[in-house]
Amino acid sequence: MTTENPADTFPRQYARTLRYTVGAPRSFAVAPDGSRVVFLRSDAGSGRANLLRTLDTATGEERVAADPAVLLGGGEEHLSPAEKARRERSREGSAGIVGYALDGAAALAAFALSGRLFAADLAAGTARELPAAGPLLDPRPSPDGVHVAYATTAGELRITRTDGTGDRALATPERAGVTWGQAEFIAQEEMDRDRGYWWAPGSDRLLVARADDAPVQRWWIADPANPATVPAEVAYPAAGTPNAEVGLWLIDLDGGRTEVRWDREAFPYLARVHWSAGGAPLLLVQARDQRSQQIRIVDPATGATELLLAEQDEVWLDLFPGVPAWTPDGRLVRISDEGGVRALVVGDRTVTDAGLHLRSVFGITDEAVLFSASAGADDDALPPGWQGLFRAGPDGVSPFAPNGDGAASAVHAGGVTVLATSSAELPGATVRVLRGDELLATIASHAEAPLLTARPVFRFAGERRIPAAVFLPTGYEPERDGRLPVLMDPYGGPHGQRVVQAHNPHLTSQWFADQGFAVVVADGRGTPGRSPAWEKAIALDLAEVTLDDQVAALQALAEEFPLDLDRVAIRGWSYGGYLAALAVLRRPDVFHAAVSGAPVTDWQLYDTHYTERYLGHPAEQPEVYRANSLIEDAPKLERPLMIVHGLADDNVVAAHTLRLSSALLAAGRQHTVLPLSGVTHMTPQEQVAENLLLLQVDFLKQSLAR
Repeated sequence: MTTENPADTFPRQYARTLRYTVGAPRSFAVAPDGSRVVFLRSDAGSGRANLLRTLDTATGEERVAADPAVLLGGGEEHLSPAEKARRERSREGSAGIVGYALDGAAALAAFALSGRLFAADLAAGTARELPAAGPLLDPRPSPDGVHVAYATTAGELRITRTDGTGDRALATPERAGVTWGQAEFIAQEEMDRDRGYWWAPGSDRLLVARADDAPVQRWWIADPANPATVPAEVAYPAAGTPNAEVGLWLIDLDGGRTEVRWDREAFPYLARVHWSAGGAPLLLVQARDQRSQQIRIVDPATGATELLLAEQDEVWLDLFPGVPAWTPDGRLVRISDEGGVRALVVGDRTVTDAGLHLRSVFGITDEAVLFSASAGADDDALPPGWQGLFRAGPDGVSPFAPNGDGAASAVHAGGVTVLATSSAELPGATVRVLRGDELLATIASHAEAPLLTARPVFRFAGERRIPAAVFLPTGYEPERDGRLPVLMDPYGGPHGQRVVQAHNPHLTSQWFADQGFAVVVADGRGTPGRSPAWEKAIALDLAEVTLDDQVAALQALAEEFPLDLDRVAIRGWSYGGYLAALAVLRRPDVFHAAVSGAPVTDWQLYDTHYTERYLGHPAEQPEVYRANSLIEDAPKLERPLMIVHGLADDNVVAAHTLRLSSALLAAGRQHTVLPLSGVTHMTPQEQVAENLLLLQVDFLKQSLAR
């Protein structure tokens, strides 16, 4: 790690380094023969431009394969609105090369810079620009390395040869609103599907998604600080409204098309596509209510699909990274909630039990399926937030790599593993390249060393054993400092696990603690990493269940830690912002002040796939939406509340805050609104991110001193 700027404060450093991710290696891939590792990393802890790099596993030598500064001639990047939106969906704040795709041998990498197409010869360590129509998105080489396909901001899917010739369109939209080869908004934001086309293993054709957003309602995101700026048009599928219509086509390299057919009316969500040498293409398609889904096999000759597996759940079905997929010998790999356990299923056999809670599949070899998992819900031997890596093979399930007591992730191919491990004691992650148990190399991080050290104390809190972390001020002495004002610092909702066995995710909580608070982070029901029942306990009741668990964790931890329950504040962003506002509106007996960042205040303003999974369809259950809304609770406010919102946010739009503020004003309830001009849901701007932390501390201290 590099040393910090001596003029820095923690808020400034935290913002400048994008939460200490700048300079850290990321986006790993391993060649099928294990000869090289490919990854991205910037040159320094404050330089956001990533370079494409390789590591020779035989020698451990690193080499730069592509430098964006060289390729762009030292000029600045220019991102199209479509690329900016794509990065917002993926929460991407860095610059330079932010993603790449490889051919089948991992000899050629393709990537976009400033909407232009580039290719890198990874063996030679050279990169060049390829002639292409732009601005473009998501270039991907064919497995044989002869072609590169790419999508354009005009909605085309195009193809060019890697020798720089033959650029042409494979599919062109017939009208505005149609795109070929791009994931629609809801797939990117909620399904973790950020791509819209897939090469055939034989490189002779592609599966290509066609998305038509004509049915989707239009919203307009304005810039009130610059009234001359034309508002941005956003096709936003809010709960209860139409989604984009998504189909799938087989397209030959000569442009011939065959439509892939399934019951799109019953299963409109195209959630997963998998095409490998292990078998015919696989689709996972979901019903709109997400209580039923199908895994279907595609006939590449006719486009007809055959039902392989139908799955149903009375609450909802989750989507998981890496599945469904084929093993090389043609068995289906999937993750399934069976008998209250989230288990790995290979072929017709369930291979894990209640001791593990499956998270993802990260590798499939001839011998084994490699997966990540948390400890089972009843496991007392491992700390909260632990996550490890495992191997399921002919001899059963065993640890895949040294998991330790922290959190681990990996990529694997050709007998080589890139293993990233973290712990709550040390900043960042250690990235090692292994062949079996043999250490081949360690990939260095240039991330800056944080100015402070997080000191989480982990507990399973209360009767529900809620995963929690407690932070006390650095140098705290019980006899001198006594009981401390409390700051609850949750996310507290679906997809957001805050209590993890890693150091850097806890730095902001420790910084707030060092301002004189006892900080509590609690992952109640609805958060991932425990059990299907834990996650699905929030069905039709986001508000009461998630808020009850924050209260339960607070009260249980107060029996052990110096928490002053007469001075309790809460802060959060996104779902955490919703939870913070909810806390002071519905439990003013417990919570005495709140900072609510980018909160969802009216769930009918949030998107279909997320909201309807948890609350159903608003036309069918309007009472559920009313019960989980903050708007009707506005007259109840009696505690200090600051609401913060980026006016350029196209995920949780600023209308959420404006509607709540209007309701509070109509009820005569004093509150503070902090609008952030030009800021999206990510708040990547350095000065904004730094000052937000400082303003929150001032507001909370003043509020608790009343």
